[in-house]
Amino acid sequence: MSQDRIRVAVVFGGRSTEHAISCVSAGGILAALDPAEFDVLPVGIARDGRWVLPADTAPLAIVDRRLPEVTADSGPALVLPGDPAHGPLRLEPADRPGVVAPARGFAALGGVDVVFPVLHGAYGEDGTVQGLLELAGLPYVGSGVLASAAAMDKEFTKRLAQQAGIPVGPYAVLRPGTATLDGPTRQRLGLPVFVKPCRAGSSHGISRVADWADLDAAVAHARAVDPKVIVEAGIAGREVECGVLEGESGGVPEASPLAEVRVVAGHDFYDFEAKYLDDSCEYDVPARLGAAVTARVQELARTAFTALDCAGLARVDFFVTDAGEVLLNEVNTMPGFTPTSMFPRMWAAAGLEYPKLVARLVHTALARGTGLR
Repeated sequence: MSQDRIRVAVVFGGRSTEHAISCVSAGGILAALDPAEFDVLPVGIARDGRWVLPADTAPLAIVDRRLPEVTADSGPALVLPGDPAHGPLRLEPADRPGVVAPARGFAALGGVDVVFPVLHGAYGEDGTVQGLLELAGLPYVGSGVLASAAAMDKEFTKRLAQQAGIPVGPYAVLRPGTATLDGPTRQRLGLPVFVKPCRAGSSHGISRVADWADLDAAVAHARAVDPKVIVEAGIAGREVECGVLEGESGGVPEASPLAEVRVVAGHDFYDFEAKYLDDSCEYDVPARLGAAVTARVQELARTAFTALDCAGLARVDFFVTDAGEVLLNEVNTMPGFTPTSMFPRMWAAAGLEYPKLVARLVHTALARGTGLR
């Protein structure tokens, strides 16, 4: 360690549509890191991609439906060189126009032992920041470049899952230049379908289509987020989630108790407002499923974690049909991380409370290091 305590840089915000949720997740993590063990450095990324040292992290919560945000004037500008010889994080020169020299000064930044990139979505959860951290030689929480990129792209998540024998529901991909689905594909998928940006999360850009006349508008809505669109057949059944942690000392991945999400009021599906703004969902942790189905979901969650070469943590989401069939929905390599988010809730149900969960992830990242492994 560079000092008696472990220096943790918690990176949040980012350029994706999930900027605000990343900020909320970071608020929980910053509060959970025990100051007796960890020296915490908050690092914000504004929507335009600028890195800053926030002067105040108190607003990192949703209050009266108002979403938190990192802006370029949230604090002094930072830069992370992709060169391990130049140190981890540097303040921009104090005489840069519009930048005020911070009281903490450059020496206050010191070294960084490990990074917790609590970034959701593109330009953060998709391997881009992970690649930068690898170049900088900085250990970090979560999956590496390949797993982050593959899990972020719903098409390649499904492809890798199928190669590993994990069942998925019917789907089709609309790449840039392909405007809509042809007749045979519509017949194969049936109605309803869910139209989604292929590389996004927090339900941004998703539409439920129950009439093919509405498909083009739904595709346009998704393409406002991502030019690559995935269209998935609607699955009648229950939505369940499973948290996975990298096994200690490189052992077998561990699966949490399951959670079930039920939308009970005012929403056709588990959209952004239902997730974060409205009191319209109920959660069962653990999910009320039979022992055999629970074991099957946990087995497939661990298999998905390994098939995508995940590290650290993941939340793996499934559908369970009325017949008991388990189908993979998606894999999140950096799931929502507020104390009330599903991933921490599931591990709390296993006896691993939020602060201990956060600490375990930091120690796992330190032990793993960077580079090929």
